[in-house]
Amino acid sequence: MTVILYSHDSARRHVTPDGHPEQVARHDAVMAALEGLALDRREAPVAEDAEVLRCHPVRYLQGLRDAMPQTGTRQIDADTHLSPGSLEPALRAVGGACAAVDAVLAEEARRAFVALRPPGHHAEAEVSMGFCLFGTVAIAAKRALDHHGLERVAVLDFDVHHGNGTQALLWDEARVLFVSSQQFPLWPGTGAASERGAHGQVVNLPLPPGSDGALALSEWRGALDRMREFSPQLVLISAGFDAHRDDPLAQLEWDDDDYAALTRAILDAAGKAPVVSCLEGGYDLRALGRSVRAHVDVLMEAD
Repeated sequence: MTVILYSHDSARRHVTPDGHPEQVARHDAVMAALEGLALDRREAPVAEDAEVLRCHPVRYLQGLRDAMPQTGTRQIDADTHLSPGSLEPALRAVGGACAAVDAVLAEEARRAFVALRPPGHHAEAEVSMGFCLFGTVAIAAKRALDHHGLERVAVLDFDVHHGNGTQALLWDEARVLFVSSQQFPLWPGTGAASERGAHGQVVNLPLPPGSDGALALSEWRGALDRMREFSPQLVLISAGFDAHRDDPLAQLEWDDDDYAALTRAILDAAGKAPVVSCLEGGYDLRALGRSVRAHVDVLMEAD
């Protein structure tokens, strides 16, 4: 099956301090893992301000522009940094996600993968955090709803850290089913099963430290049954690969095959709905490359 890949070399110009886990080499590892695959490769466009403003106020966007350093790096929260080249790839991540939504809804392909950094699922309306500047997947969901007129969008997040930003940005959105698995407890401290959204449309799957992919898949199967009942017209994935046993930032024990199995289960539950997957975390470079490849290989499988 044809899968559209959105990427851009500007991802290499978002520079973080030496030793920072969200590093330029992540982009290189992902692109190397996808080399040679028969993907429909497209340049991720820069998002127009109007797209960002679907989830963030003008003052936040302008504040980021004003904070961009001329040289070196600038720390804007405990673990998020800006460099002179940071804004473009963050805007291209949003632009790529929105372009992917447009493409799959226009039936140019049924699946797409957006391979940009920095990630996005921790960014709240006026707070950049956890390496994230913009709520990329939440913005893409809003575009699907408000530009394309969809009535039901599912957002699925399997990053090891809870997508607190996505949850907050979509908390009041009855048209979105948000499902997230995460190690719990773990930074950012959100993601308890009791967090259910303003309309009961949030499903959190907290996973204990040391647990493996088999437990996660069991939890996800129940949530995917809920998604089948919801019958989404589009499925968006926040694809974080830091639940891998080799990842340095958490204590889950997934392996490459677990990502393939979960991706396959998501596609089965999605049915005929198109699927757009966006890169989030993953900080062991070898594990990241292998896991992304396993994920995209499954996206390329025929129904």
